[in-house]
Amino acid sequence: MHASSQWRSAAGTDPGKVRARNEDAVLDCPELGLWAVADGMGGHRAGDIASQLIVDSLGELTQPQTFDQRLEAVRQCLHWLNRRMGQELTVSDQQVDSLMGSTVVALLLEGKRAACVWAGDSRCYLWRGQQLYQLSRDHSLQQQLMDEQHLSFEEALAHPGSRALTRAIGASEHLNLSVVELEVLPDDVFLLCSDGLYQGLSHRELGQALSLISPQVALARLFDGVLRGAACDNVSAVVIRQ
Repeated sequence: MHASSQWRSAAGTDPGKVRARNEDAVLDCPELGLWAVADGMGGHRAGDIASQLIVDSLGELTQPQTFDQRLEAVRQCLHWLNRRMGQELTVSDQQVDSLMGSTVVALLLEGKRAACVWAGDSRCYLWRGQQLYQLSRDHSLQQQLMDEQHLSFEEALAHPGSRALTRAIGASEHLNLSVVELEVLPDDVFLLCSDGLYQGLSHRELGQALSLISPQVALARLFDGVLRGAACDNVSAVVIRQ
């Protein structure tokens, strides 16, 4: 039995109330100790194909022996996909909307080790000791303005183009992934989600859902909360706990 089978998880995705197409995709592989959410770049050709390609490719990874080898395999897979999507761009018609890209956030768990890998503004949260922590930092113009120009959240949000991504799979020739590693504690709960989920819920609502007894119940609470609101974007989430 694989060490990661101690984890229970639930995943879901919904087009929301406005978008005709769901460009999100989710990976739910507790037997591999690997989960992911990918959000295809809205309005671009093949955003749904890009996100599905990412989760399919991650799900097909063979399992090297050590945690470090597995983490490296995830990173190499995402770099390969970035090159592949960049090549799709050059062979397709040279129009502005021919970009093929997607965000990704992936979580790798084994024993007491956890690693989160991401590009873009899909997020990883940790619920620990009745506190919610955001493990990932958005690769967005809004976050960059807050970091570099010390703007407040509201000031950065009001900036034209604040929602623009500064990193994504397929968006540029060189992919710069972010990685956070941490030690897992008993009762930790992880949440991977697209911006369609976290923009529709408060920090408090996210925490309240993650405090519920099972991943399935937590996931249902999250989706109920978002779909009661405007739900202008696709909504995806994976909840993982021991």
